[in-house]
Amino acid sequence: MPSQIDQRRQTKPRITVSKRRMNRNLHCLLAVLACGFANTAEISLRAAQTTVPPSVFASTDDELTKQGSITAKGGFRNEDEIRDKFNHWKTDPNSMAWLMIMGHDLQRIESVHATKPHGYKADVEVIVRTKSQSATDRLSIKLVSSAAGFNQIDKRWLKTYSEMWKMPPNVVAGLKLYLGELPPTGLSRRSDRMYLNEISEAQRNAIILFFQSRKNEIVSDLIRGDGEHSANWFMVTQKATENPRWVLRPTADVVQFFSEGPVQMTRSGNLKIGRISMQRKGGDNGRETARMLQFKMNPALLFSNDK
Repeated sequence: MPSQIDQRRQTKPRITVSKRRMNRNLHCLLAVLACGFANTAEISLRAAQTTVPPSVFASTDDELTKQGSITAKGGFRNEDEIRDKFNHWKTDPNSMAWLMIMGHDLQRIESVHATKPHGYKADVEVIVRTKSQSATDRLSIKLVSSAAGFNQIDKRWLKTYSEMWKMPPNVVAGLKLYLGELPPTGLSRRSDRMYLNEISEAQRNAIILFFQSRKNEIVSDLIRGDGEHSANWFMVTQKATENPRWVLRPTADVVQFFSEGPVQMTRSGNLKIGRISMQRKGGDNGRETARMLQFKMNPALLFSNDK
């Protein structure tokens, strides 16, 4: 039975523009962005010559994939700035490039309206209207300061995750020891909790097997989210460097990338799920919230992933 990711890939639009023409026009736009060229009228003319389907940047063997990211002349401070750039798309070269990557034909766009929803995976929602239709794109945005920067992508109480993912009782019991919701039942280097390499082998194996069997669903929930405001695009901006840059990819491809790799216990007794780390939140001066379950990843890995 095909996975959800496979089904999404099968529904991607066909590429109807020749690669040579698409490559030429994209090079024009991206070169303009890289040097900070200010003649937006010329940018609009060149960019509007083609529509770039999302599958171009999702391809694993296409040279155009490398153009899914670019070195920008200036970094982005926060999601508000990215929202505002979309709202000024007619004069903003970055947002023109983003709209093209998301498969929109600049020549047909009548209006773009971007907002910031709260409490959802999507940090910015972009409504693009043409004469014939309206389309909504939802972006999850991660701002990183270095190539080794880890970002929290999700944090909730164990009870919430156990209901979301229908965790078996033995998995919940083991994670309660791991988080400190239950006191240690054996030797531990902490008096208030146990690490995965300190709980029983049966509980540890049950936890690893559970996350392995549900890995794709879990990683999708952590990165994409679910429901009306789930993110279908994933943007990373790195700003604290000599050459600030951004990358924009379909969320389905990001989920696949961060799912790659085994589910295994780390040397410190935490859990690695593909390229995502699971740990107890900790900190908070010992408050109850220190017992929440936290998932982290390094979004900057997407800059070196030219798949």
